[in-house]
Amino acid sequence: MIQYSCTHGGIYTVNPSLVRIDFSSNINPLGISRKVLNVLRKKLPRISSIYPDNEHTALRKKIVDYLDGQISPESINIGNGATELIYNFVRTFVRNQVVIQSPTFCEYETAARKVGAKIKHVAINTRQLDIERVLEKSKNSDAIFFCNPNNPTGLFSYGIFEKLVEKIDKSKMILIDESFIEFVDEDKHPRSFIEKVNEFQNIVVLRSLTKSFGLAGLRLGYCVSHPNIASRILCNKITWNVNGLAQLAGVTALDNLSHLRAAKKIIKSERELMYSRINNNLSSFSASKSDVNFYLIKSHHVSSKKLGDFLLEKKGILVRDCSNFTGLKDKNMSIRVAVKTHSENLELFDSLESIDK
Repeated sequence: MIQYSCTHGGIYTVNPSLVRIDFSSNINPLGISRKVLNVLRKKLPRISSIYPDNEHTALRKKIVDYLDGQISPESINIGNGATELIYNFVRTFVRNQVVIQSPTFCEYETAARKVGAKIKHVAINTRQLDIERVLEKSKNSDAIFFCNPNNPTGLFSYGIFEKLVEKIDKSKMILIDESFIEFVDEDKHPRSFIEKVNEFQNIVVLRSLTKSFGLAGLRLGYCVSHPNIASRILCNKITWNVNGLAQLAGVTALDNLSHLRAAKKIIKSERELMYSRINNNLSSFSASKSDVNFYLIKSHHVSSKKLGDFLLEKKGILVRDCSNFTGLKDKNMSIRVAVKTHSENLELFDSLESIDK
């Protein structure tokens, strides 16, 4: 039996010693905040020698505050990264078949295949979903996966998902991955489905503290659902799934929202700068419009693999080769890059310019 493989960005996908700048991981361009680092250094000796809180009490309470009290602690599940919660969702609700938009984050498919489920893909056309197509494919499915903002294509209209949620049979579970929603420009008025979890008990909303607050190495995510659904997902949690340092980092990060606000300002200005520079100055490349902290660059002459290899081996720059994104148009000619700091973004532009034809 052929095992479905799911690859990601990050320095350990290549020889780490070659990487100077990692554009392949879509995390906060400022990394972890100084406040979080200082607290971790101070608490490290004690936290490292005691078992973590298996109930994640302080972190769940802090998330409730962060979400303005929209939900109760009983609605929250904490995971060792958002990915663990995807797998727990699948173990809880998936038996036979799932519907997944494409292109999108590959772990939904990997998790579903590991429990033997069939996969039904629904193609995205210019960041739009065919509602009727989703409804048709969902008839014999246990669950539907949506990512908004979608990795790698960006933000969908809230109204599209609202119509889908209202029309889909309530026996079908829906995972809405909002891991990048905190990076969306404010003028896009991003709305979260967290406000709907008590109205629609078949919704589970996924979030990532890893991405928003630069905690990639610590691994931290959470999902929000109706308490009845949350208790079912909780049954698949392993004991002490999130270490004490990650829990402390999450609590501290949510007390330091200025770090996220600063990152969002950088992301918006730098993304617009790179879009303009690439599209107005380079003939061999074009950048896609984006609402979040990453965007696609299409190469007009060389494959994404060759481009990625050149950038890594000659410039020390790691990008995400999009050739394994199911359903992505021109995937063999596209790379995905994160929005980084100004100096880092200029290094990427200069590197692309050096090979522009």
